Order: sequence, then C-alpha cells, then structure tokens
Amino acid sequence: FDPNNFSTGNADTFGNPLVERRYEFGSIMKSLTMTTGIDTGAVTPQTTYNDTGCLMVNKSKICNYDLRARGVIPMQQILSQSLNVGASWVATQVGHTRMQAYFKALGMDTETGIDLPSEINGTLANLKSPGLDVNYDTASFGQGIALTPVEMIRALGALANHGAIVTPHLATAIRLDNGVTRPLSWGTPTQVFQPSSAATVTNMLITVVDTALLNGKAKNPDYTVAAKTGTAQIAAPGGGYYPGNIFFHSFFGYFPATNPRFIILLYTIRPQGVEYASETLTTSFLDLTHFLTNYYAIPPDRATYENPS
Repeated sequence: FDPNNFSTGNADTFGNPLVERRYEFGSIMKSLTMTTGIDTGAVTPQTTYNDTGCLMVNKSKICNYDLRARGVIPMQQILSQSLNVGASWVATQVGHTRMQAYFKALGMDTETGIDLPSEINGTLANLKSPGLDVNYDTASFGQGIALTPVEMIRALGALANHGAIVTPHLATAIRLDNGVTRPLSWGTPTQVFQPSSAATVTNMLITVVDTALLNGKAKNPDYTVAAKTGTAQIAAPGGGYYPGNIFFHSFFGYFPATNPRFIILLYTIRPQGVEYASETLTTSFLDLTHFLTNYYAIPPDRATYENPS
C-alpha cells in the first residue's frame, strides 16, 4: 500500500503482527513446559514415562504427530522427537495450579511493555477451566493458548537469560518534540525459573540440535545452539481447527547456548507443500546463526562445552 494514501490498501496489512496478532505457536512451547516440570521438581531429565502414541483426555484424543508409540523413554525424547503425549504427561505431573502460575509468570497473558504502538496481550483463557485437563494438555504443546510473537520470545528468552524474563525494547530512549530525551527503563528482570532449571533445559535443547534437527546435520562444529521447532494447527473462525494441511510453523533458538548473545524466533503461516517446521525454517535459522556469529566475531564455545575444564 501507499503510506501516503491508506485507502488504496488492505487494512489488514497496516498493523504490526509482532504485537497486534495472537498465534498458537505449537511445539516450541514444549521447551517451557519441560522447564516448568524441572523447576517444580515434577520431573528430572532422567525421568521416564510410557509413551502410548495417543491418549484420551476428557473425551478428546491427543496424539503424537505420527500417532506412533515410543514405549518407555526419558524426558529428552519429548523435546528431541517433539512428542505431544510426553508434553501432556509432564503437564499432568506439574498440575493445573502450578502450570497456570508459571505461564502467567512468564507473561503469557500480559503486554510486554515494548516501545511499539497498539500492543495487545495474549490469552490463557483456556486455562481458566480447572476441570478440563485437556486444556492444560494441549497448552503444554502450544495449542489452545495464543500469544503475540513478542510475548512468545520474551517467555522463551527466560531459557537463555538464566530463568528471568525482561522488558523488550527496540530503542534506548525517546526524544520528544520539545527536545527532551527520555531514556527507556529496562526495569528489573523477573525471575521465573531457577537458573539451574534453565541451564538443564538449555542442555536438552542443545541435544535436540546436535542429534535430532535434520538428523544431526544441523550441529554446528564450533558453536552450541539451543533450538526447537513447532508445527501447530490454525484455529478456524467458527471454532475448532482448519482441516487438512493448513499449519502454522515456528522455530526458536539461541546461541552460543553456553553464553547466549542472540535469540531468534521465526514463524510462517500456511506454508505450502510441507508439513513440518523443520522443513521450512531450519535453513533460515542456521543461515542467521552463521551470519551473526561471523559478523560479530563471537568466540566459539563448542570445545569448552564438550571438554569443560
């Protein structure tokens, strides 16, 4: 559209979807579900469960993406294989009250305070029905609750920021028309997870990249990278979800994972001809990782991570 003549454009394109649109982000939410489970002591990385492939919850069927059972497996495989049944199991161990408290503490239903106009808040409305286990189970893998992209990356940023969330900003100060410059306050980070819990899940997400993402071909020989993909169904206007191959893909990651300098959130709506986010966003993420580490001359950390002194 012509910014000097808005009447020539579609009103839907005028806004900023990063702060004005809500999305169900899918399996990248499993990273926060797992951290909640570890932080509450409900699970440890060594905890195992029996993955049955599908389960019935409140007369609704929840299944892994391929409907396949894995048997008795540890927590790492919930992230490495992106298992919905596993995330649901962790949510059950955490319990409704604690899960809702953690998700709210991560700011999933509040504005972030970023210096952009027209920001809206996400919604955890599905978690206000304490008797419906299925709502907590689906929330554990990023369906049924909706966040703005800025809300989502702020929450995920806790994993890279020793368990704390921050107030995001695009600028450091605002210069008013009268010439006065007003610095923006970053505020005090809000501690949500214990630093040790965030570090534990960071190691699990490094394992996802090193062994599972592109079957291990995504592993960076010089840098540790923590990342997770997400493939979600898209809510239909009349309720429920669109049938068929209509998806929302997401991908987040941070690096160097042992001392993060960057966190990236990518998403694409209704990608064509592919089903999973690993097929659409992995290459873009890896290209960005390569560019940023080189452009900013970030020292490699892989050797220190694999051979700690």
